[in-house]
Order: sequence, then structure tokens, then C-alpha cells
Amino acid sequence: MSTKDWLEKDFYKVLGVSKTAEADEIKKAYRKLARKYHPDGNSGDASAEAKFKEVSEAYDVVGDTKKRKEYDEARRLFGSGGFRMPGGAGQGGGQGFGFDVGDLFNRSGSTGGGGLGDILGGMFGGGGRTTTASSTARPRRGADIETEATIEFAEAVNGVTVALRMTSDEPCKTCRGTGAKYGTVPKVCLKCEGTGMQTSVQGGVFAMTEPCTECRGRGLVVDQPCETCHGSGRGQSSKTMQVRIPAGVQDGQRIRLKGKGAAGERGGPAGDLYVSVHVKAHRIFGRQGEHLTLAVPVSFTEAALGAEIKVPTLDGLPVTVRIPAGTANGSKLRVRGKGSARRDGTRGDLLLTLEVQVPHELTDEQREKLQEFSTASAQPDLRAGLFGST
Repeated sequence: MSTKDWLEKDFYKVLGVSKTAEADEIKKAYRKLARKYHPDGNSGDASAEAKFKEVSEAYDVVGDTKKRKEYDEARRLFGSGGFRMPGGAGQGGGQGFGFDVGDLFNRSGSTGGGGLGDILGGMFGGGGRTTTASSTARPRRGADIETEATIEFAEAVNGVTVALRMTSDEPCKTCRGTGAKYGTVPKVCLKCEGTGMQTSVQGGVFAMTEPCTECRGRGLVVDQPCETCHGSGRGQSSKTMQVRIPAGVQDGQRIRLKGKGAAGERGGPAGDLYVSVHVKAHRIFGRQGEHLTLAVPVSFTEAALGAEIKVPTLDGLPVTVRIPAGTANGSKLRVRGKGSARRDGTRGDLLLTLEVQVPHELTDEQREKLQEFSTASAQPDLRAGLFGST
């Protein structure tokens, strides 16, 4: 991404959020747009693919606290048409300051520190200094890739390996990334002298450094382009990757797989793969962190007299649980080691909530027995305390 792009593009507008949006709001907006325009759901739609890349580019900046701070500061100083000088920016006449604003990018003063290069360095590699021929030959890290995976509840608890079909950018296999037709070699770009960058002056004052329009930032040009990549040196790779989702993953969790993103250039390392995991709800089980939850209906006689009942577990093998006599509705019981897997290999617990069921209809015999029980129990007035003096 060029300096010009970084200053002129409104990444907040791309994501549909305000400049004061919180990190969670930005993340939510990005996920919604990424899901909408993801190539897997828009096969063959070039506009959706372009929008997906634009959204990812915007989130890469404003979704990162450090980059967002640098972006906001650079936009405040130099956005909306360039750097504005007090009292005009002309040459001579005594109203302009009469210095090369390009120095803000290319030099940082005699002390060797400060300057706009220090502000923008994290984004454009090298502190904003003029790119040299040797720097263009440096290895370049591959791009990060975002994707999503939807798994079953039990798979999230126990872990699972899923197959993800990935489409990413990589060096063209025909020309091996040179962009030149087989049997020919690229030449150094004469316009930028192999630097891949060019400087233009706007309004006679503001110097903007951006990728060379002749070689498109590569520093090299080809007389006979590769027939596969048309001289770009890049191609599309589509492959199926086996990705391990760890046990205990939560719904909405984002997993980073280092080195599984797009391939790097000139021997540079590959980018990372980020997988947003969506977990389907279970019919009866729920989750509380590392523990599973289950609501268990019991009869009022089981709650009153006590009982041993069987309850299901996620692995399919039921366990027997003892209900103490006099158990109240909503009481909690714990079954050790029947929850979600932890990182250390142990497991959480299964938390049971007892729901005492009261019959809606009674037979004459049942009603008679309950009336006998009520008479024999001679319980005190349970609501006497509600009418005490206030």
C-alpha cells in the first residue's frame, strides 16, 4: 500500500463506522462485511472479491491499535489534499515557508530521529525513507488470509480437524515470480532506477512518494510478459488445507495459524492464516467456559424423597447421579470431568440444574393421597413472614 493510498483512503468509511468507533464495533463491522463478501460465498464475483480485499485492508489498519493511531495522526496532518502551510504555500513572495516537504519523508534531521518517516514506518516498511535499489530486492512477507469455519458443538468441546479451501496470492508458477516470458529476464526500470518508487510534488510543496507507475512498484520491467500472469509475477493459488481446531474453542474465537497465509516474495516468509470459528448450538447442552451445562427435569417426589437418576453426557455414556432428599427446584449438582477439554489435557465439569416438575393433572387417587400428605405433614404457614410489621 502506497503512502498516497494510506492518506487518501477513508478506512472508517469502508467499514461503515465512525472515526470514534470502539474496537469491538470496528471488529463487528469487519466480520459482517467479510462474511458478506468472502470469496467462498461469492464464487466468480470479481467485485465481491475486490470489496473483500478492500475491507480486509481497512481492518488491517484501523483494527490494529498502533496502526490506527498512526493512521489517524497522518490523516490529521496530511489528509484531504496534502499538507497545508499557514499563509499560503507558494514559492517566493515571503508567504510560504520555502522548504521541501519531501524531507519529512526522506530525512529525519541531523540527530537521526523523528520525522514523518517514524510515524508511517510501521506501514510502509523502512520509516518512510526513499526506497533504494537494494531495498526493493529484500524479501517481502506474504499477506495474511482471513477465513471462517463452522463446527458442531461436540467438535468445539473435543477439538477437530477441518478441511478449508483457500484461495490466496502467490508467485506465478510459470515464470517463478519474475513476470517475464520463459527464456527471458526482466530489466531494471529506467523511470525509478530500480527503486520501485517515484516522488511527485503536489501544489509545489507536498512531496508524495508512491509505487512507480511504470513498473508498478516492482523495480523491474519485462519486454515479453509471461503469458500466465501477464507480467505481474503473481498468480492465484487454490488449495485445500487441513486445519486443526483446538479443543475448548469458543464461538466467535479467532485462531491464528502462523505461516499458513499467502506465500512471501523473494524468499520472504508466508503470512498468517486467521480462522474465525462459529460453533453450532447443541440441542440440550450449553457451555460456561470450560464447563458444560444441562437442565435436568425431576419429579417432585424424587426431589422430596431423594433418588438416583441417569443423565446423559456429551460422549454418549450416561452417568448416575444421586439427588438428596428435600432437593429444591433450581438446585445445582456437579459431575466431575465431564465438561470441555482444557489446554493441559484435563476436562471441566458437567453442571446440572434440577428443574422440579409439578403435574398439571391429578387422578382422584393421587389427589386423595396428596391431601392425606398435606394433613399429615402439619407444616407451619410458609407465608407467615410475609405479613410481619414493616
